[in-house]
Amino acid sequence: MNKNDLVTAVASSAGLSKTDAASAVEGVFQAITAALTSGEEVRLVGFGTFAVSERAASEGRNPRTGEKIAIPASKQPKFKAGKGLKDAIQ
Repeated sequence: MNKNDLVTAVASSAGLSKTDAASAVEGVFQAITAALTSGEEVRLVGFGTFAVSERAASEGRNPRTGEKIAIPASKQPKFKAGKGLKDAIQ
């Protein structure tokens, strides 16, 4: 399922036009992004939790040459599925 499929599913499920559904989906994505950017966690009970994980700097190797390379510290988005989502999949 891609973004257009999601918009179509939301439109038919909620009885909205595709334009309104696209705005709603985009609004959800923007709200989650803004919360994660400011360091907050987004918990959707029964669905899951979006959070930011900090990765420490490390040292890796170039697989072609075997040369050591420095991997800088970074922040990565992380999603942990909630119980409701896990149960729905099984």
